[in-house]
Amino acid sequence: MTITEIPWWKDAVVYQIWPHSFKDSNGDGIGDFKGIISQLDHIKNLGATVIWLSPHYKSPCFDMGYDIADYEDVNENYGTLEECFELIDAIHAKGLKIIFDLVVNHTSHEHKWFKESRSSKTNPKRDWYIWKPPRYDENGKRHPPNNWSSHFSGSAWSYDELTDEYYLRLFANEQPDLNWENPDTRNAIYDSALKFWYEHGVDGFRIDTAGLYSKTQTFLDAPVIFPDQEFQPCGIYTHNGPRIHEFHKEMYEKTTGNYDAMTVGEVGHGSREDALKYVSAKEKELNMIFIFDPVEVGSDPSDRFRYNGFKLSDFKKAIKAQVGFISGTDAWSAVFIENHDQPRSVTRFGNTSTPLFHEKSAKLLALLQTSLTGTLFIYQGQEIGMTNVSRSWDISEYLDINTINYVEAFKEKIHTEEEYEKLLDVINLVARDHSRTPVQWDDSSNGGFTTGKPWTRVNDNYKDINAAKQVKDPNSIYSFWSKLLKFRNEHKEILTHGNFEILDFENEDTFQFVKTSENGEKAHVVLNFSDKTLEFENQVKGGKLAINNYDQFEESKLQPYEARLYII
Repeated sequence: MTITEIPWWKDAVVYQIWPHSFKDSNGDGIGDFKGIISQLDHIKNLGATVIWLSPHYKSPCFDMGYDIADYEDVNENYGTLEECFELIDAIHAKGLKIIFDLVVNHTSHEHKWFKESRSSKTNPKRDWYIWKPPRYDENGKRHPPNNWSSHFSGSAWSYDELTDEYYLRLFANEQPDLNWENPDTRNAIYDSALKFWYEHGVDGFRIDTAGLYSKTQTFLDAPVIFPDQEFQPCGIYTHNGPRIHEFHKEMYEKTTGNYDAMTVGEVGHGSREDALKYVSAKEKELNMIFIFDPVEVGSDPSDRFRYNGFKLSDFKKAIKAQVGFISGTDAWSAVFIENHDQPRSVTRFGNTSTPLFHEKSAKLLALLQTSLTGTLFIYQGQEIGMTNVSRSWDISEYLDINTINYVEAFKEKIHTEEEYEKLLDVINLVARDHSRTPVQWDDSSNGGFTTGKPWTRVNDNYKDINAAKQVKDPNSIYSFWSKLLKFRNEHKEILTHGNFEILDFENEDTFQFVKTSENGEKAHVVLNFSDKTLEFENQVKGGKLAINNYDQFEESKLQPYEARLYII
């Protein structure tokens, strides 16, 4: 396949918008469609080519829009359905494409399908969701059907008094899981959640929890992984299940395969063999998947708040897992280190202790990302180096349901004050809340996000870190991103499509890798992930320095968080 025959989505640069916190146009403190339209030039000038809009659907917002009450309507806080169609048109008018979130593992408990399903055991839609009778112990006490834990803490089952049964909900109580075993359910999903939006011009979907639709139908207890808790991670029965590929193939055949669409699945975990089943071109399932290894490094994959830290070699291994699994195959990868479910990458992987280290490490991470093989994803605010919130924030100011539930479950057990403070430290590093503070547009009140009271507190550093301060500064993080995206497009054969090889796997200070195109052209990337000045001898000869995040440098020394790219 020549570079001109490559599908458009492989060379795409995707900019993710989380609408609640992007830009408010009417002063109600919540981002909206008109606010997005007002900032499209910011995204286009950066160099992005696709916008991914996180859930905008009608929703009671128990999980910030990932609990959908109607796939064919919109959240009234964001505007009207007509304004949503205007947004699609405005994005296309800028020469950009747009993908939506596809959330079809579960709905809201307020969706009309679920209201019918829970109304009685004989309702025709009863089997559209997953219902099971209680278990009773020797004392006659009622328990959930099994010991599966929710991703948001506690049991994965919710009891419904009306019919005396439990429904499965792998996330919040208000997010009942759909029963994909039922073909009527699947066909309704395809028509309402996919075809409706394809016919209104959407260019594809990011598919939420794309590995969870197929549950092992025995519903056995999960093995005990965490002896200190009653309910246990159930991934062996819910992730990459027995019919998951059948379902994705059917979705492709009945919907996506009929459009020139982009699909990226949030699969997260699995072996290389598992990953290739989803994204091998010949399988006709998904274009690419998100692999979580880099963003979860240092945390237990089953519990992000069980955090033990990581070495740079761990991070290298994770990056290799994310982009290297496609080597020698017909598959494709997705490159990301930040999104709405992750903390800010410059805090997580860089250094925000000083303004200089913040700037240099943010640019270093930008060079890392833009040099990796696959479709590139950037999250709102990442392009200006937005950070996690301060440790001084009270836990009551964290609003994400995952954080709230975890802290409540933690407090129910006996812990020391020291253990609680340690948990707060971990929350301040890895909680989802950090990526959900409003985008910092300027240094005016509330960072220019809203003229009213924002739905959640704006990060305290908005006067120092904001878009207005950076877009016209040629030395800013935003300008560096823009420069890198242009360079990536000019060298796509090497950077977007090239083979990836790590050179210094055991080194805990530097991260060096080589990218090689099909015709033998090479790029050598050198990243100093430390706050130290290091001696450096370039082992890759013949390269010409093309990118550097310092104005002044010595070839034989790497300054703190220095990032270089050589073209060979």
